[in-house]
Amino acid sequence: MNDRAAGSPAPIRNESGLEIKPLYTAEDVAASGGLTMLGDPGQYPFTRGIHPLMYRKQPWTMRQYAGFGNPRDTNQRFRYLIANGNTGLNVAFDLPTQCGLDSDDPMADGEVGRVGMAVDTLRDMEIAFDGIDLERITVSLTINGSAAIIIAMYLAMAEKRGYDVEKLRGTAQNDILKEFIGRGTWIFPVQPSIKLVGDTIEYCAKHAPKYSPVSVCGYHIRESGATPTQEMAYGFCIARAYADEVIARGLPVDEFAGRLSYNFNIFGNIFEQVAKFRAGRGLWAKIMKEQYQAQQPGSMWLRMIAGGGGGGLTFEQPEVNIVRGAYYALISALSGAQTMALCSYDEAYTIPTEYSARISLRTMQLLIEEMGLTETVDPLGGSFYVETLTNQMRAEMERIIAETDAEGGIVKLVSDGTIQSRVSAQAYRMQRDIESGRFRKVGVNCYRNEKEDEHQVEFHPYREDDAREQVHSLEKARAERDPQAWRAALARLRDDAQTGANLMPALVQAVKAYATVGELTQEMVKVFGRYREPIRF
Repeated sequence: MNDRAAGSPAPIRNESGLEIKPLYTAEDVAASGGLTMLGDPGQYPFTRGIHPLMYRKQPWTMRQYAGFGNPRDTNQRFRYLIANGNTGLNVAFDLPTQCGLDSDDPMADGEVGRVGMAVDTLRDMEIAFDGIDLERITVSLTINGSAAIIIAMYLAMAEKRGYDVEKLRGTAQNDILKEFIGRGTWIFPVQPSIKLVGDTIEYCAKHAPKYSPVSVCGYHIRESGATPTQEMAYGFCIARAYADEVIARGLPVDEFAGRLSYNFNIFGNIFEQVAKFRAGRGLWAKIMKEQYQAQQPGSMWLRMIAGGGGGGLTFEQPEVNIVRGAYYALISALSGAQTMALCSYDEAYTIPTEYSARISLRTMQLLIEEMGLTETVDPLGGSFYVETLTNQMRAEMERIIAETDAEGGIVKLVSDGTIQSRVSAQAYRMQRDIESGRFRKVGVNCYRNEKEDEHQVEFHPYREDDAREQVHSLEKARAERDPQAWRAALARLRDDAQTGANLMPALVQAVKAYATVGELTQEMVKVFGRYREPIRF
C-alpha cells in the first residue's frame, strides 16, 4: 500500500504547479538536469548572478516608486527620498499622461495627478528634476503607451541641463505588450505600438547608448494572474518580439541587447521566487546566445528590478504588510536583483506617505548593513531543493515559450486576446481560492481579527488646487512657446509617421518646441489609429 493510499496528506504544489517533495537530495538535482546550467557568478549562463562579486562590490540600487500631483509636489518627494538614502528614482505618472491626454482634456477631469505625476510638456520635466544630479541618481520612467514622448522629454531635459546624453543612464518601462495583457494604458494598435518601442531602442542605441529604453515588465503580467513561470516566460517572449523588431531594421543584437532590462514581481513562496529568478537568468542567457548569437556577455545579462509585488499586500491588517515587504526584499536580495523598489505597507490603500516610504527604505538598508546579504554571492546556491526547483522552473518556462511560439507567437496571441483570456481566467481561479480559504492569506482568510480596533492609515489627499496649478502651467507653456517651431515640429512628426520613419528624432524636436503629450499623441493617432480591445469569454 502506498503512502497516499494509506491516508497521507494531499500533494503540495507551488503556484507554478510543481509538486514539492518533503525532502530533496542530490539525486533530485541530478534527475532534474544536474548542475550543467549553474556556472559561476559573472560567467555564462549567469544563473548565480551577472557579476562576479555581486553585492559585495556594490549593493542593489534602492529605487522607490514615487510621483503624485504636479511636478513641484513630486520634486519634493524625490528630494525627501534621496535625503533618506534612495539611490535611484522610479517615477509614477498619472493616468492622463499614461494615456496620452493633456491635463486640460475633459477626459482627464478628476485624474490629474491622482495616481502619479502629471506631465504635459518639457517644462514639467524641468521642474520635476530640478536640483537632482542625473549622473549620481539614475531615473526609471514607469510609462508605456506614451513612453516614446516621455523618453524624448527626459533626454531633451537632460541635454538642456548640460548632460552628455551619450553618457546618460536611466530606464523607461516602455513595455507596451504587457499593457495589452495586464494594465490597459494602451493608445495605439499592437503593431504601431511595437514599432514605437523599436524606434526608442534603435534611437537610444545610436544616440544614448547607456540608456535602457525598455524594461520588460513581467511584474504586471504576474499581478494580472500569471503564474511565476508564466511571468518569466511571457516576459522573455515579449523581449524577443522587441529584439526581432529591431534586428529586422538591421541593428546587430550586441548593439542593443545589453540595454534591455526587466521588471519582475515578488510575492509568495520564498524558494519558488528565488528559483524563478535563478532559472530565468540562465534561460535568458541561453536564448540570447543560442537563438540570437549574441557575443557580448552583457547582451546575455538579465538585468532586473524586483523588490515587491503589490498583489501580495492586503487591505486587512496593514501593518502586516511591513513584514511582507521585508520578506520581499529578502527574496530580491537572495535572487540577485540589481535594483529594488519595495512596496510600502499602505500601498493597498493609497499613495505611500513619507513615513511608510521611509520604512521601506530602512528595510532595504537594514538588509545591507545588518543582515549579511551583501557578503557572499548566491547564498542559496547548492541547496538540493533550490537547485532542483531552479531546473524544474527553467524547464517549465521553456515549455511555455515553446507553446506560445507553436500557437503563433506572443504578438499574435496578444493581438487576438488569447494571453489576456488565459491570465484573467487564472486570476479568477486564484480569487476563488482565496475566498474559499484554499489559498491561505494571513489576515484575509486565516488569522483574522474580526473585533480588532481599526488601525489608521493616512490617505493621500487629492487636491484640486494642484490639478488647477498644473492646467495653469500647461496654458502658460502653450502661450510662451514659438508657434512656428511648434507647427513645424508637429508637421514633421505627422509626415514621419506616415512614411514609417523612426519617430524619435521628430519627437525630440517637438518636445523641445514644447509640444504637449496630448498634441503629440493626437498626431500619431491620426496615422496609427487607436487600439480596440478584443473581448473573449
